[in-house]
Amino acid sequence: MAQPITRPDSQAGDSDREFTTVSGRAVQPVYSRADVAPDDLGANLPLPGEFPYTRGIHPSMYRGKLWTMRQFAGMGTAAQTNERFRFLLERGQTGLSTAFDNPTLYGWDSDHPLAEGEVGRTGVAVDSLQDMERLFASIPLDRVSTSMTINAPAAWIFTMFLANAERRGIPFEKLRGTLQNDILKEYIAQKEWIFPPQPHMRLITDLVSFCAEHVPQWNTISISGYHIREAGATAAQELAFTLQDGFTYVEHALAAGMSIDDFAPRLSFFFNSHLDFFEEIAKLRAARRIWARHMKERFGAQNPRSWLCRFHVQTAGCSLTAQQPEVNIVRTAIEALAGVLGGCQSLHTNSMDEALALPSDKAVEIALRTQQVIAFESGVANVADPLGGSYFVERLTRDLEDEAEAYFAQIERMGGMIKAIEKGFPQQEITRSAYEYQRAVSEKRKIVVGVNEFANEDEQLHIPILEIDESVERDQLAALKTLRESRDNLAVSASLEALERAARGKENLIPSLLDCSRVYATEGEITRVLIDVFGEFREQAFF
Repeated sequence: MAQPITRPDSQAGDSDREFTTVSGRAVQPVYSRADVAPDDLGANLPLPGEFPYTRGIHPSMYRGKLWTMRQFAGMGTAAQTNERFRFLLERGQTGLSTAFDNPTLYGWDSDHPLAEGEVGRTGVAVDSLQDMERLFASIPLDRVSTSMTINAPAAWIFTMFLANAERRGIPFEKLRGTLQNDILKEYIAQKEWIFPPQPHMRLITDLVSFCAEHVPQWNTISISGYHIREAGATAAQELAFTLQDGFTYVEHALAAGMSIDDFAPRLSFFFNSHLDFFEEIAKLRAARRIWARHMKERFGAQNPRSWLCRFHVQTAGCSLTAQQPEVNIVRTAIEALAGVLGGCQSLHTNSMDEALALPSDKAVEIALRTQQVIAFESGVANVADPLGGSYFVERLTRDLEDEAEAYFAQIERMGGMIKAIEKGFPQQEITRSAYEYQRAVSEKRKIVVGVNEFANEDEQLHIPILEIDESVERDQLAALKTLRESRDNLAVSASLEALERAARGKENLIPSLLDCSRVYATEGEITRVLIDVFGEFREQAFF
């Protein structure tokens, strides 16, 4: 008969510092079998590749195929970003990830009054098909997976991408990649919306339906917890609000008459990997288990591919510091390793200088090399879920799952996620968590190296910073002016009128948006038409 395990006194030998995760979760000094539910070492812990996929979605994980190394890139003009894309591909990157500037993210053209001073500053400026052509010039779109981080105007930016592929003779069926297209997290965290929720949900459902038929290898929504976490959410809040957003998209697609197994296999996720190593690994494992169970048991999906929670991971931008920026290389390496041990399918590693500016060539190369060292030198890719069965990791996985389920129940009592957003519930929860974390940093209960401890008083910045020259905006405005003068404006007007008629009806809007893109209608012109039909969203203040 096994002898009972004696647990050490939680205070014995402890210093007086706070032993909690980044999210504020208290942790014990040691974990044993007594801390783990029997199911978590049994029914919930089958081999990788087996339901509910706690240990990974593939049996051999990275022995069969490494994660996609996808560095986020976008700056200045389309031609400048194309140079960065090719720079990264030449150095071993295996997928593209596109960052757009703020005017593009809000659906504005570069000559919109509110775009002044912002063009090309935080990403690439894309006004029309012409920019999309320049952005992906000489990039083999049928062989390279492409991700685009854009939400409110995602549908018409994506149709510009499709129109470019069409002009190059690349069949839609050969295109692979991901469109973020996650408007719910915009209302929760990132605040880049255009319309009220229901018109945005219509556009998302239309795109899911269109791609299921015409672009079958494309991930039509990347349901994003990344920005929720960057806004200050805990790991459990990121997990809960992200998956609840996913359930909401599924419900809307089903309500539109789609069959779940026709679209669910192309849904994907985008999670943050923060600094608390084990908490992040547990969060990613819990995400797979929760999604698999809900898709199978709640939504009745029959295709095992519909049960898979496939996700991209990006290291935590909010963990980077402007002070001692080289230390960010260490932070990023730890976070990237957690993403890999958590079983990601795709990974972006932040650059050391991103708290200061868009990354320089040298900094982004180091970030890419970080992934390559993990993949080829560390040995962690040799074994699927090497931490599976760890008492600590399994207990954390269960705790995060239980906390997420409690949030699901609370949101359902409010009438679902859209109602919860309208009431300000997730926004207020995140604000509270962000405040608690910053208070812990201010009181030195949480140490940030180089900021509230181990600071260099005489520190001087000595790393090169990428600067976007003012000529970028001038060149972009000149190109946009020339485009408007040289295109077939009668065809543009006709396409925009057809789009308005479609928007006032109930038909799928993607074919009309594609027609607008083909004749070089601009992003802002399309946005204006849809605002006239759908209106604009104004956020209610919550206190």
